[in-house]
Amino acid sequence: MPEQENVTRLLIELSNGNNAVVDALLPLVYDELKKLAASYLRRERAGHTLQPTALVHEAYMKLVDQTRVSWQNRAHFFGIAAQLMRRILVDHARGHHADKRGGEFQKLQLDENIDKAVEISGEIVRLDEALDDLAKSDAPLAKLVELRYFGGLTFEEAAEVLGVSVITTKRHWKLARAWLYGRLKAEG
Repeated sequence: MPEQENVTRLLIELSNGNNAVVDALLPLVYDELKKLAASYLRRERAGHTLQPTALVHEAYMKLVDQTRVSWQNRAHFFGIAAQLMRRILVDHARGHHADKRGGEFQKLQLDENIDKAVEISGEIVRLDEALDDLAKSDAPLAKLVELRYFGGLTFEEAAEVLGVSVITTKRHWKLARAWLYGRLKAEG
């Protein structure tokens, strides 16, 4: 059985309450989850304390612990994985941003990377807030940004997750980028 079909079968079994498949599922999705995590972390500040492996493990534990998700297929799984990884990183960025602004008192070495790290953490939080606003007005556009920007999915993979054509995905990508650019530019 091809790997994609095997993943889908295991996910459906997991949705049906068969938690015994969790151990069989991990080896089939681990490499792809690690690529997804690495894609997310490439956009993060230098010296990020989360490593791809830690991000994968945290996201995977949350993924297989989902009781309200009825897994449809492999693409659905990776779409949710991208969303969870975004949440984990945004929460981490918020904590880092608060810490650097005095949320926790600590002695810091002075170097130019501190200001850059605070700036990037703030940008991630601003982008997350803008995506939340976009989701309120057009949820599919926000989901596409999440899949492409944070998840590193191709147009073809994002189209599969969203259940639309590749042409529609490309058109929506242009709209979403324009909307976000306008929103973030207006905020300064």
